[in-house]
Amino acid sequence: MTDMPMCLGCGVITTDVLVLLGVGIAAGVVSTVVSLASIVSYPALLALGIPPLSANMTNTVALLFTAVGAAAGSKEELTGQRGRVVRIGVLTALGGATGAVLLLLTPAGAFEFVAPVLIAAASLVLFVQPRLTKMIGHRGGEQSGPLRFAVFGVAIYTGYFGAAGGILMLAVLGAMLELPLIRVNAVKNVVSGLSNGVAALGFAAFGHVRWGAVLPLAAGFLAGGWIGPSLVRRLPGQALRVIVVVCGVAVAIKLGVDAYR
Repeated sequence: MTDMPMCLGCGVITTDVLVLLGVGIAAGVVSTVVSLASIVSYPALLALGIPPLSANMTNTVALLFTAVGAAAGSKEELTGQRGRVVRIGVLTALGGATGAVLLLLTPAGAFEFVAPVLIAAASLVLFVQPRLTKMIGHRGGEQSGPLRFAVFGVAIYTGYFGAAGGILMLAVLGAMLELPLIRVNAVKNVVSGLSNGVAALGFAAFGHVRWGAVLPLAAGFLAGGWIGPSLVRRLPGQALRVIVVVCGVAVAIKLGVDAYR
C-alpha cells in the first residue's frame, strides 16, 4: 500500500474521499442497525495505508457523527427518554474517557484477546434475553449496581478498542431497561456516541488522528446514522435481535481467529 499515490495525513485524493464517504454511509447504517460500524470502517482505514493505532483513533473521532445522525433519525424512539439518556450517558462518557486514557498510555491491542469472548458472550446473552426476562420476571433496572458497572465497563472498552462495542452495550441495556428492543437500540446509539465523543476529544488533542480521512468518513457516518433508524423501524423486534446476534457471533469468530492464531 505504500506505493499508492495517496497521503491521508497531508491531503486526500478524490478517489479516497469517495471511498471513505461510501464506507462511512455503510458503516453508519450498520452501526444503528447491528452495532458493527467499526467492523466496516476500521478495515477500510487500514486498507488505505493508515497504521492501526492511528486508524483506531481516526475511526473513533469520525464515529461521533454516527450518534448525531442516529439521534436525528430516532426522535420517535427517543421521545420521553431524555432523562434516561442523560443518566446513562454520564456513565458512558466517563467510561469512554477512561478507555481513551488507557489507549494513550498503554500498548495498543490489550483488548484484542478478550474482545472475541466479550462479543460472543454479549451476542448469546442478547439472544436468550427475552427468555431470561420471563424466567426472572423483570429486568435489572437503571439503579442496578452491577448493570451500571457493566455499562461503565463497556464504555471503557468502546473508548479503548471499540470493535462491536455497540453489541455489548445493547446486551447490557437490554437487561437494564424495560423497553422494546427498538427503543433500547436508540438509547444505545446515543450513549455509545457519548463514550466515543469523549474519547474522540482525547485523541484529537493528544493522539494521531488523520484529519484528511476523518472529514469524508464523518460525513458518511452522519448520513448513515440518520438513515439507519428508519430501517430498524421496519424490522420486527425479533428479526432485529436475530440479525444483531448472528452478526455479533460472526465478528467474534473472525476476531478470535485473528487474535489466537
